[in-house]
Amino acid sequence: MKKHFPIILLAALMLIPAGNVQAQYRKKRPTTDIAKDGENKRQWLGSKADTSWHPTVGGLYEQVTLPDVGKKGKKTEPIIDQSGKHKVRQAAYDTVWKFTAFDAKTFYFIDFDYNKFRTLKWKRDKDRDWGNFDPVMDYISTAGRIPMHLCAIFAVNPTVTDPELRDELVAKAQMEAVISLDYFRDIVIEKEMKNKISYKVAEVDWRYWKDEAYYNEEQPTEELIRVGLICDFSSKKIDLLPSAAKGAKSFPEIKFFPNDATIQESYVPELDEIASFMKEEKALEVLLTGYCDNVGTETYNTGLSRQRAVEVKKALMQRGIEEHRIEVLYKGEEDPVGDNNTYSGRLANNRVTVVIQ
Repeated sequence: MKKHFPIILLAALMLIPAGNVQAQYRKKRPTTDIAKDGENKRQWLGSKADTSWHPTVGGLYEQVTLPDVGKKGKKTEPIIDQSGKHKVRQAAYDTVWKFTAFDAKTFYFIDFDYNKFRTLKWKRDKDRDWGNFDPVMDYISTAGRIPMHLCAIFAVNPTVTDPELRDELVAKAQMEAVISLDYFRDIVIEKEMKNKISYKVAEVDWRYWKDEAYYNEEQPTEELIRVGLICDFSSKKIDLLPSAAKGAKSFPEIKFFPNDATIQESYVPELDEIASFMKEEKALEVLLTGYCDNVGTETYNTGLSRQRAVEVKKALMQRGIEEHRIEVLYKGEEDPVGDNNTYSGRLANNRVTVVIQ
């Protein structure tokens, strides 16, 4: 053993620098790994490990330990809602500032920048200014063992039309919200609160969220909008973002002849029915998406599909439906439902779909 001791010692000394280099690499991994690497992104968003690495504003990784909280040591990690933009409105939620006690059957919206949780974590309790979140914090701090569902919601400004940029903004918003909720959870643990709190991050459609105010008020110019927080105090598993369109009546497609954007007389009763339904359901809107077959150039077909959707929009406006409640999309020859090699298939593809939302 003594004979081989110098060799073993030399080998051990050689391994020490390598370990330091590896530790430095972990701290300085570029943020692009999480933004572009799908597998890393999935691991980060839905990590079940005790420790996860989050990119910080400075471009370095920040180690966030996920503590054991809740029943039977389960970790209450923020859940990323991957269902896309929610068609919900601020008017559907009650405001939180005027309450000292909360109804378990009511959803509340808090106009609060959840990024402030980061700075609040490092302040002493008496120095913390919770702003609009103060009624909630006071309630769960003093009532004790009150369950709460807390959802951080964000929106991408509708002026952002580049799909790649939009995807980057969504990833960034999810990252920010997850880290911010981590900080709030740390505060809850620090204060030794016994509340069972679930955390969620979701995206809302800004135009739908603001409703008519989107057209009547000055809108934010930033690309990423931190909308605020939604909470409720029920012990049940609930959907904090219930769409008003769930269970809404569906309507058949409006078909067109090839190379034509004229609405046929046979669809007048259907347009009347759509308009009548929307007048009864004031909270709902309609999405009109135009399509066509693949005969002609891509530019021509895109324009034709747009014109078809616009014609249906005009017909609904003539029947008294407000313009801001009608959204128009046009997809040209995308998403065919019929075989473009046959006449019947091309007829099927020349259409406008009607989706109540």
